[in-house]
Amino acid sequence: MYAAKHRGHSSHQHSSDEGMGGTANGHGHRPAARPAPRRAKLKILLVVIATNLVSVYLFSGASLSVHIPASAPRIHLWDSAALLRDLNATRAALAGARAELAALRAQCNASSYLLESVLAGLGAVHGDTPEARDFGGWPEEPQGELKLAIEPHRLPLGFHANFGTDELFPGLGFACRNFQEELAQYMTYNVSGECPDDDALALQLALKGCEPLPRRRCRPREPARYVEPAPLPRSLWSVPPDTTVRWAPYTCKNYTCLVQRARTRGGSYFCKDCFDLEGKERRRWQTDNGGPGFSVDSVLRSRPPGTVRIGLDIGGGTGTFAARMRERNVTVVTTTLDLDAPFNRFVASRGLVPLQLTLMQRLPFADGVLDIVHSMNVLSNWVPDAVLESTLFDIYRVLRPGGVFWLDHFFCLGPQLNATYVPIFDRVSFRRIRWKAGRKLDLGAERNEWYVSALLEKPMT
Repeated sequence: MYAAKHRGHSSHQHSSDEGMGGTANGHGHRPAARPAPRRAKLKILLVVIATNLVSVYLFSGASLSVHIPASAPRIHLWDSAALLRDLNATRAALAGARAELAALRAQCNASSYLLESVLAGLGAVHGDTPEARDFGGWPEEPQGELKLAIEPHRLPLGFHANFGTDELFPGLGFACRNFQEELAQYMTYNVSGECPDDDALALQLALKGCEPLPRRRCRPREPARYVEPAPLPRSLWSVPPDTTVRWAPYTCKNYTCLVQRARTRGGSYFCKDCFDLEGKERRRWQTDNGGPGFSVDSVLRSRPPGTVRIGLDIGGGTGTFAARMRERNVTVVTTTLDLDAPFNRFVASRGLVPLQLTLMQRLPFADGVLDIVHSMNVLSNWVPDAVLESTLFDIYRVLRPGGVFWLDHFFCLGPQLNATYVPIFDRVSFRRIRWKAGRKLDLGAERNEWYVSALLEKPMT
């Protein structure tokens, strides 16, 4: 019908159409040609009609013969309101199931506490002494801070899909249960006030495996007349003012005392030379002179230029390794402990990043993120074999493919090297880039003591 009307137009209109889109034939006449835009519109109209026919056929359900179990929720594709109702019902059912699971968990906890109370009562009747490892025997403290630190906390909005629970559980070291009295002492303080002078207690708990420690709601004491740190790069090799440290927890009461330790004979101190930045500490990792160690530059030259950017130094003392790497535009985090000296504050005063972490704790990094991990003297034969192997696997975990572990001055006895430690390194599957073993002769050759330094690569995938 549309075409008939079009053909019945006036000759003037026909002539105009020919002038716009017609062509001459062999007889000199110009046949009428349908304009291209209208042909496109006609095609679109046919496509729409065909699409509607197919949609009506599919959604009518005439050819759908899918067998759905009776227990499955009914989804009506042709009814958006019914679909929305089904989705809401499913969501409500899931929320109900989660609430039931949370209630069941709470009932289990209550039953567990009740059972522990009954057992403790029976033990008291029979004259038994409760074991220190019994969580039901946590000592009481008046302010409830210990309870706040060890018990889960219910989420205000209920179940959270990311956490998979409706509660938040405090991060408390597993070994804390073995030292309940000390932990109760640590958690006894004035809420919103100043924290007690108990740095030594906190360190001892961490070294015993009670790590991480619970958080406290108090403010740590700060040194009087605090002085701003020196700017980089001068801070890398300057001893900070004494007023940057609160010296009460330590034997030495100023940095001069710590520096003098390196220049006097006798005395057994952890990292004795570390604070003397003008002495032996200043010369570390400067040269690769054929001894049991490597220089920073020789290690960096063994890698493709610019690929060593971020790393970790395990047991880095006062942060001198990180300072050397900082001079070469490499950022290194230093793990250290305040063993009778303010190691963490000293590292920070140099413009470096300290991390208080014991050897037993999992490294707080995601898998495959570091370019280099370094450790000097900390990993040696004083570490139990199983702990050493777990630590090496953890180092392997945080290194990226192609990243390197620099094992620096690993100490052991001659018979231990091949019988115990080489098999451990082989099980971790590092690839050896450099390996140097040398005798430690300062106490006599008859002791058969050895240092091993190695550059070990996590293989590329």
